[in-house]
This record gives sequence, structure tokens and C-alpha cells, in this order.
Amino acid sequence: MTAAGIARLAGVGRAAVSNWRRRHAGFPRPVGGTETSPTFALADVEHWLRAQGKLAEVPLRERVWQQLVSHPGGAATALRHAGAVLLFVRDRPSAWRRLNAAADDTELAGMLPAILESVLAAHLGRHHPVHGLTRDALLPSAALVRATAELAAEEDGAVPAFEFLLGRHLDANPRQYTLTPPGPAGLMAALAGPARTVLDPASGTGSLLDAAEGAEELCGQEADPDLAALTALRLALHAPGAQVRVHAADTLRADAFPQLAADAVLTHPPFNERNWGHDELAYDPRWEYGFPARTESELAWVQHALARLREGGTAVLLMPPAAASRRSGRRIRADLLRRGALRAVIALPAGAAPPYGIPLHLWVLRRPGAAAPPSPHLLVVDTAALGTGGAPGRDKPDWQAVRTTALEAWQAFDRDGGIEEEPGVRRSLAAIDLLDDDVDLAPARHLPPPSAAGGLAELADVRERLAATLSRTAELTPQAAAGTAAAPVRWPLTTVGELARAGALVLRAGGPGTASADAAPAVLTEHDVIGGTAPGGALPEGAVGAPAEEPVLVAAGDVVVPVLGGGAVARVVDEATAGAALGRNLFLLRPDPAALDPWFLAGFLRGTANTRQASSYASTATRLDVRRLQLPRLPLADQLRYGRRFRELAAFEETLRRAARLGEQLVQGLHDGLTDGSVTPG
Repeated sequence: MTAAGIARLAGVGRAAVSNWRRRHAGFPRPVGGTETSPTFALADVEHWLRAQGKLAEVPLRERVWQQLVSHPGGAATALRHAGAVLLFVRDRPSAWRRLNAAADDTELAGMLPAILESVLAAHLGRHHPVHGLTRDALLPSAALVRATAELAAEEDGAVPAFEFLLGRHLDANPRQYTLTPPGPAGLMAALAGPARTVLDPASGTGSLLDAAEGAEELCGQEADPDLAALTALRLALHAPGAQVRVHAADTLRADAFPQLAADAVLTHPPFNERNWGHDELAYDPRWEYGFPARTESELAWVQHALARLREGGTAVLLMPPAAASRRSGRRIRADLLRRGALRAVIALPAGAAPPYGIPLHLWVLRRPGAAAPPSPHLLVVDTAALGTGGAPGRDKPDWQAVRTTALEAWQAFDRDGGIEEEPGVRRSLAAIDLLDDDVDLAPARHLPPPSAAGGLAELADVRERLAATLSRTAELTPQAAAGTAAAPVRWPLTTVGELARAGALVLRAGGPGTASADAAPAVLTEHDVIGGTAPGGALPEGAVGAPAEEPVLVAAGDVVVPVLGGGAVARVVDEATAGAALGRNLFLLRPDPAALDPWFLAGFLRGTANTRQASSYASTATRLDVRRLQLPRLPLADQLRYGRRFRELAAFEETLRRAARLGEQLVQGLHDGLTDGSVTPG
């Protein structure tokens, strides 16, 4: 196990484990790994932690996980064995109990292969990717599979037990796998509609097939043999009534389903691949709409999806935005439009799926039949404005709003053949109007700006609010000095660290909690604190099947301080912000109201000289040591006097921000109105 595993086992941070290694001569010696990332024996670590009083009992989850990652065949092999046994446990619980009780490890390993093969064949067919379940291969896994079955009993079933182990494995190897998050997976399945047979030719971890509720036949193909095996097991566990067929092979070069006529194809294909088979597949019959260029691997996947649909079947693909506009693909895009195969392009907000910094597109396609429309139309939808506005990859889009906007537009368009235009959001376009030199299908380029919808009335309202805000700004403008002193006052000082030790305030660091199904509060990010805006972030989703990590929630009267950037910023949390989760790179100071006034605290923390002396400098950033920040020792009555003054300054600052936002909105609205014709020069 690694240092991170030890930290998780003991419920501490990794820094604590590093300290133990330095301070305790008896700390277990590494048994593997590298000098910078050593690994340790679970038994040695467990013994040492118990001897030091740092561990009462190893949780079953951690014990199973550590057995899995230390398996001699590797974590993927161990997961394959664990998943196959969980399927056996789920299907034949009494048979497992009898076998587990009567057989020792050697006997168990000898009897399992035939049993597991029978169970797997019942769900996955005779030709499945879960290979290597021999006696010799299973013998090192005997303790692991027994513990995994015990975990299934503790976790209320085989499915959550496998999801926990698979989720941990995926989280531990983030660069090895490209995952499709639940939000876009659910939206893609809903766009495809009810389907009996569903195919994902680039199935990955099976998220898209798992999202296809009610399907009777789930077909997947994945080039990575280990991932194909894990996906097959996952789907067999999740959909016991469905026929699951998963194959391990390169789809474009070795299609495992050449005769399939699926009701729906859902896929998140690999992006920007140059080695997709361009040279050897030039005469492949799948290129019905044109032979894709070497740089257009995504258009190869589009045509493969169409080739595996029945007439009238629907395909939904997650695509990079460049595929809608690259000149090298314009002829194929044009033919897809002419023949009515491409029905919709939906732009998603940035952060929807990896790569998180790019606003990906969904392409909705339908296999043309004899009754193809004589004058096809294309639906374009742009949901990019429904993102949270946070940093890419950290904050999640508002998936409920994205889903509702996309589904309502598609269902109305699919039912009626057209749709009422909504500026900035959706529009139905005649395919012939798109067949120019570029055949550019990016939704934003074909939608009128949303400002056109409000026209003069909306701009007049913004102007009135700006005028009122500017008037309020003038009223709140503070005097240069409310009082004067003959000489600078020198108070006795204390630090935040000393106040925390004395119990006058509580100090907490923000992040990295995870969302749960029951509670997913908005996140107060460093951008929100600096900009004075409402919480705009969202908690990341934890590992599949893992319990949510409790975030730090802010309360009214807390003082929040960003620690990166070197700026003088401190924000007092109000009732509207209370209950939000504290984001990364933020510290929360919760003062005892009997000892500290929050506005007094926040005001003095913002002093330039104060933040300068508490800052440290690295080559690329400035970091604030919150514990070193100083404030004067003053009676509570004097604190309240200063606090009132600081509160007035905060109200003035917020009014200035509001005026700036309204001014920008008015200026941009007038530019848009003048350029789109909804406003005249007068």
C-alpha cells in the first residue's frame, strides 16, 4: 500500500504519514515502489498503527481495497476475479455460502473456474472478455474473493461492492481512462429514447450502456481487454435481465457486430486519433457518406454508428466542437445533412466531460429510411450559458437545466419537424441553408444573440437599475476619514493562530468534499469570494459507490479568506451564502461572537501591510499563511465600532461591483442591439 493508502486507513492526511516516517524509527520499511513513491506491506502497517494507538480496526472496505491493489496479478486482474465472484454471489447466494464454508483456499480455487464460467456464460454468452479464471490464477485471489463477498453483504449487495472497487480503481488511474460522467450519459440515453438493443462501439467503463434503462440487449466493444472485462461484469451486475455482449477489439479495424441493426447507438469515441485505420480501411462499406480524412477520426465513428443502426434508429455521439467546423470534414457533413442523417447538434457547457476545458457537442443522428424527409432540417441547441461559470473541470454545469433545455428542444423538433426559435438557445435550420463552402454546424454561429429577445425594453430596465445603483453609490461613498489621530495608533497585536489556539475562533480549510445523492450544496469558490458573487461552484462527484466526503459548510458570520494570489480579500458570510460548501484555496475563520466581531476581524485581515507580512512567495504564486495574519487586541465594544465602519465599506464596495456589472451589461446590450438591428441609432 502507498502513503495515500496509509493516510486513508488511519483517517489522516498524507503529511501526517510523512511525519510518522521521519519521527518514528519503528515505522515499517518500504517493500516496493520507488524512493519518491514507496509501497508498504498492509500487515506491517496495520500492526504498527495498532501498536501506536492510531487504529482500532481496519474497515472492511480498506482491507478489501488493499488486498486488491497488492494482488500479484495487478489490480485489473484482481477486479476481474472479484467481479466474477460477486456475480456468482448475486445469482447463487446459497451455493456460494456452502462453497465458502466447506472449502479451503486451494479447494476454492479449484472449484471456482467451472462455476464462474457457467455464471458468466448465462449473462455474457460463451464468447466473453472475462478470461483467465483458472485454478492457478484464482489461487492468489482466494482471500480477496472471500473478503469481497463479505463486503457485498456489508454493502447491501454485489452491485455497490463492485462499484466501490471499480470506482476506486478508476480514481487511482485517472490518466488511463476517459470517463463519461453520469450527466451527459443520462442525457444521451434520453435523447436516443427507448430502445430494445443498444450498442456502444467505444464502451469504456460502460457508463453509456448502463444509462440505457430498459434495454433488453446491451452490446459493447472496447479495445482495452481489461476494461472490456470490467465493463462486461459491471453491466451483468447492473442489468441482470438484459443480454450483455461485450467484446475486446479495435472497433474500426475489427468490428465485433458487423450484422447488428441496433435501435440506438450511444458512444463517446476517442478524439483526434490519427492512427484509426485510415490506410487499411479506404474501401470499407461503412463510409457511405464519404471516406474520412486521416484527421477526421470522429467522422469515421459517426459513420460506423449509422452503419450499425436499423432504419429509423437513433445514434447520439459526444463530439469535439472542431468536428462541426473543420474544413477537412465539410463534404461528409454536407452529405449527412442532405440525406437527413444528422438531425441535431447540441453544444454542452465546458466541464461536461473530458477534456473539461472544451464545450463539447452532442450529435444526434438517425439512419435514413425509405421515408426520409424531402427537405431535411437540422436542430441546433446551445446550452453553454447553463454552465456554472467556474474554472473548467472544477465546477459542474447545471445538468438539470442542460437536460431540460436539450430534451425539450429535441422532442419538439423530432415530433413536429421544426421548432419555434429561441434566441441564443435553439433554432431549426433548413439543411440547404447550411450547404456553403464551410458547412459549419457549430450552434453558436447559427443562433441570434439572446439580447435580441429583450430589445429596448430590457435595455431600458438595465439603464434604470444602473442609474439607481450609481445614485446609491454616491450616497454610500465614505469620507476619507471619519476621525483623525495625531499619530498612528499602536495596538498590542495577536495572530489568527494564537486566537485559534485560545478558542476565540475556529480555523478550517476548504475542499475537497464530494457530492452525495441526498445533499449537494453549492460551492463558494475563490472566484466568488474575490468577485463578491453568490456561490457558483459544485462539489465533484466521488468515486462510484463510495460514500460522500463531508464538505466544510459556511455559516452566517464566518469570515472567508483566499490563500492564493497575495491579494487583500476577506468576506463575511451572510444569510444568503450560509450553507454553501467551502471551496479549495479558501480558509474559514469562525469567530466566537463573545470574543470577536466578524466585521472587525475581516476588516483588519484586509490590511495591505498585514497580508504582505503573512505571505510567502514561490516561483509561480503567492500564498497567504492565514495563521500569521494579525489583528489588534481590543475590547468587544471597540471591535464593534470598527466593525460598523468596515461594514459600511463593504456595502459601498458591493454597490460599486453591482454598478460595474450593470454598466457592462448595458454597454454589451447596446452593442448587440445596434449590430443585430433590434436597436437603431436614433
